[in-house]
Amino acid sequence: MKAFVLLLSLLSPAGLPGLLGLMGSPGLIPPRLTTVKLAPGLSVGVPAGFAALPDAAIALKFPAPRKPLAVFSNPAGRVDYSISARPTTFGPDYNVLLPMYKASVQRLYTKVDFLAQEVRRANGHDFAVLEFVSTLGTDSRRGANPVGALRKYECVAYAVQGQQLYIFSFSAPAEEQAQWRPVAKAVLAAVELR
Repeated sequence: MKAFVLLLSLLSPAGLPGLLGLMGSPGLIPPRLTTVKLAPGLSVGVPAGFAALPDAAIALKFPAPRKPLAVFSNPAGRVDYSISARPTTFGPDYNVLLPMYKASVQRLYTKVDFLAQEVRRANGHDFAVLEFVSTLGTDSRRGANPVGALRKYECVAYAVQGQQLYIFSFSAPAEEQAQWRPVAKAVLAAVELR
């Protein structure tokens, strides 16, 4: 009976990270992805259940001078996967680009805790990857988490192809990091860029 109760608790949404841990690695149960072609030479894997946001929703959620190529969101609208492109004059020297983008990320938020900052290879292409938990908010007490601050788990990959810089960004609430981190890694590993 105890084994049955343990199994049920592990199968609940809160127990999923424990179940994956018992199996040895979250990578053992790969998330289901649907391949979506966004442009000639660019395909991405989108998590099951995510839907493309229409232009009006993208404009509200991601106000910027350049609209992303696409944004996919989970049904609750709390987790987003966006793909952007912009012209660049930089070559694909990711060891130079990585510290530049790290500094840029640090300027955007009140606090940034980096989980990974590295060059990864996926499908024959290199990516500069920053994985972090960001905090946006203010608090006069140094080192304290701001009350009401917005905390997000983010995994961002940068890739140069020709004269284009592609940015692949996966974002989820920080309290759901254990659930979404394996998905973010799978999504970035599924990018096909030619």
